[in-house]
Amino acid sequence: MHTIATLKKGEKGIIQEFDIDLIPLKLIEMGCLPGNLVELVQYAPFHDPLYININDSYVAIRKETAIHISIKKVS
Repeated sequence: MHTIATLKKGEKGIIQEFDIDLIPLKLIEMGCLPGNLVELVQYAPFHDPLYININDSYVAIRKETAIHISIKKVS
């Protein structure tokens, strides 16, 4: 299973599913929804947080949150 946390810099994926209780509401409001494209833009030092692009919104999320968002990788 792939998650946002398993993406490498520059890779993209389509959000498949997540547990709504484990994801901050603000992240959902910014477009982190099933079917949306996500791209890993950059890592912070020590790979936490992750800097991602979701539907042209740039967001930094913690790795502990990213592991709960399942994706399907896009080549």
